[in-house]
Amino acid sequence: MFPLYDENPTRITPYFTYGLIGMNVLVFLHEVSLSNARLNLFFSQYAVVPQELTTNFSTEWVTLFTSQFLHGGWWHLISNMLFLWVFGNNIEDRLGHFKYLVFYLICGASAAMCQWFIGMYSEIPSLGASGAISGILGAYIIRFPHARITTLVFLGFFVTTISVPALVVIGIFFVQNIISGLASLQAAANMSVETGGVAYWAHIGGFVFGIMLAPLFGLFKQDY
Repeated sequence: MFPLYDENPTRITPYFTYGLIGMNVLVFLHEVSLSNARLNLFFSQYAVVPQELTTNFSTEWVTLFTSQFLHGGWWHLISNMLFLWVFGNNIEDRLGHFKYLVFYLICGASAAMCQWFIGMYSEIPSLGASGAISGILGAYIIRFPHARITTLVFLGFFVTTISVPALVVIGIFFVQNIISGLASLQAAANMSVETGGVAYWAHIGGFVFGIMLAPLFGLFKQDY
């Protein structure tokens, strides 16, 4: 299931959602302009490298925020930005522009810390907006669980669109990450070499922090 748009109008123009999407795209275009050697250096400087964060937190903490604007490929970027486009505007509408930005960045940093906790001495860079966007999904599912989401569905070679509640779309996303996150822990326990992949625990952590923090930021403020 791949969300395309929601049937949940906003009362404001979501400038910061647009700005975040634009910034992520610009940074990625810079990434693709770099040689492999320069790109690896770029990631080592601005992505979260757990081992570096563990040993040099006083200088590396900033990567908890810079890593949120890096992506590992076109699909990584496009899928993240689509989720942000679909769900971010309503959360910005409810929180207000500046609180929304702070909320987004805190969820992203918290998500990165969750992934760091799983492998504190890993040398594999962790990057992407997924953790912050998972925080947006956590906020959305508790504020708009019944909002209808038009979703692209792949059934083998058959592709169609259906409209389902946000609770279903986001709920499936969370359950998939729980299952995959537990599987990744089991796989890591049985392997002698470190491998990269999807940062499932960043997704889970961002989602949980989004649910916890959004009400404190005013998600359920009285409508006007």
